[in-house]
Amino acid sequence: MKALTPRFPHLLHGGDYNPDQWLDRPDILEKDIELMKEAHINCVSVGIFSWAKLEPKEGEYHLDWLQEIIDRLYRNGIYTVLATPSGAKPVWMSEKYPEIRRVSRELRRDETGGRHNHCYTSPLYREKVKAIDRKLAERFASHPGVILWHLSNEYGGVCYCPLCQAAFREWLKKKYGTLEELNHQWWTDFWSHTYTDWEQIHAPMPNGETGTHGLNLDWKRFCTDQVIDFMKLERDTVKAVNPELPVTTNFMYYFDDYNYGKFRDELDVISWDSYPWWKAGDNSDTAAQVALWHDVMRSLKKQPFLLMESTPSMTNWTPVSRLKRPGMHMAQCMQAIAHGSNSIQYFQFRKSRGSTEKFHGAVVDHYGGSDTRVFRDVTEVGERLEALDSLSHSEIKPQAAILFDTENGWALKDAAGPRNCGIHYVETVQQHYKALWKQGIGMDVIDEEGDLSGYKLVIAPMLYLLRGGIEEKLRRFVENGGTLVGTYLTGLVNENDLCHLGGWPGAGLRELFGVWNESTDGLWDGEKNTLCTDGKTYEVSELCALIHGEGAKVLGTYGEDFYQNEPAFTVNEFGKGKAYYIAARTEDRFCDDLYHELAERLELKKALNSDPPRGVEACLRETEETRYLFLQNFSGEEKNVSLPAGYHTFPGGEEKKQITLPPYGSAVLQGSTK
Repeated sequence: MKALTPRFPHLLHGGDYNPDQWLDRPDILEKDIELMKEAHINCVSVGIFSWAKLEPKEGEYHLDWLQEIIDRLYRNGIYTVLATPSGAKPVWMSEKYPEIRRVSRELRRDETGGRHNHCYTSPLYREKVKAIDRKLAERFASHPGVILWHLSNEYGGVCYCPLCQAAFREWLKKKYGTLEELNHQWWTDFWSHTYTDWEQIHAPMPNGETGTHGLNLDWKRFCTDQVIDFMKLERDTVKAVNPELPVTTNFMYYFDDYNYGKFRDELDVISWDSYPWWKAGDNSDTAAQVALWHDVMRSLKKQPFLLMESTPSMTNWTPVSRLKRPGMHMAQCMQAIAHGSNSIQYFQFRKSRGSTEKFHGAVVDHYGGSDTRVFRDVTEVGERLEALDSLSHSEIKPQAAILFDTENGWALKDAAGPRNCGIHYVETVQQHYKALWKQGIGMDVIDEEGDLSGYKLVIAPMLYLLRGGIEEKLRRFVENGGTLVGTYLTGLVNENDLCHLGGWPGAGLRELFGVWNESTDGLWDGEKNTLCTDGKTYEVSELCALIHGEGAKVLGTYGEDFYQNEPAFTVNEFGKGKAYYIAARTEDRFCDDLYHELAERLELKKALNSDPPRGVEACLRETEETRYLFLQNFSGEEKNVSLPAGYHTFPGGEEKKQITLPPYGSAVLQGSTK
């Protein structure tokens, strides 16, 4: 497998470093090098918010200080991920060129301040970004210590200025060709909102149009495409100088302003920023949520990713700045590695002395020494990563995948029924994912554009909006012997949120599942029904689809209400495979039982011979010869874990049949793949 960072093909340990804040303190900069080496840090991200130091006046570039920093780091065996500074423009630029500042949904031009306060469409801002990026690339793209470009920082936000609105209209013209086609796909005859001129189209906003769901979807798609176009400008600028130096940008947790799936082919490396809200006691739910997002990032390109930011202690922007309990830092870091990360990096190395993140966690705090619990935790992770370095070339090849599609989520949020008090798409995906996670079964998390080949099991919860040819891919998958699990609210609308005619699930999925969904009953919060199957009864809530079998075998029925004894859970044989349909939002226990049965029948690969104890995560990473077993105990209680034969404590320890994990303890064991 090709290394993510060929100039330094190893596991990375480090994080954001902001020496530009300390240029008047050479003693601190000198001390930082000593502390990095002591903490086994081999890589730092530099320049993320440095534009004012790099270009203090228009057209006046000061790069010597950055050259000195990168040179000094490299001489000491510390490599640089070099950022482009477009995420936070200088004040002089914002004040001189107000047209580059964003316009809000209320059509007010933003004032100077904050970050990402810029219009991605603005030709002037693009010109300024291209100029600084070119200067950085000409100076540093061939430096042996620079191993990766970090494009901007956490691209985010939306602009409603006239330039963006005009660009949106051009985007629509390319997509639909004619107003007649746009009006049809957006169903604008409703409320007599038919467009007769392209200039009549405006972005959705609170004091304007919000009820045309096709418009809402396309605006989000346009915003995704526009920020990708901006990112590509940055990418192409730096790659024009040295096309061999890879590029990344850092994604965020549960962020759906953009569809991250659309970025996959434009980046060499996927990276993201992870800030879980750990608490005292049982953290199993949080661990499962973070695991899913690690798997999202790995699945985007089906290759290892980078954890670009995390905190070594606490955050300052959450409601409470909770310190990690002893052991939690190592467990969190090893979870990232277990799910495919090739780095552990922090925000930040040294705490800022002032402004909004002066109390955010850092490797080195205002005290400035290494004799702190946080520094010791970081050092232990650095030592562990050095021992695990061979993992940078390993792979994770799950036999199961779950569909988690951003655009489907957009449409469900906007659906206006059947449950406006909470549709819970994300929570439902998480529920199904966790049922396999608890068994130590690895998964890919893919969107509707993903490839389904190679999987034994595909789970597709609430696949409301069908796009990217997903209906045909699902049919082929099952026809060729795969097992599919679908649920209520599947196949209701096309990619533009137009309802399928002729019965749901639409677009050929009715035949695949062998059911017809006549209608759906929305339940109030607190209301329950039951699903009865195989002598067991499970609670269901929120949404209950009233379905009719059309070839499917009924496995379970409703226990109450006017649809008592009607189908609630079915399976349909289709070609060589099977398609299950769950008609209601079930309790966790149902998913646990279903996926235990399917895992056994399909012989899905597990990290252990049996389920890990509750709250213990078990994951595998493999090279051709070596299997690495990762165990993280997020339960808050001591746990004993029985091990398969042939595993030794890592590195080079004795064979173990059982291991005891303290609260928030973690372990890595090594076995042979032969």
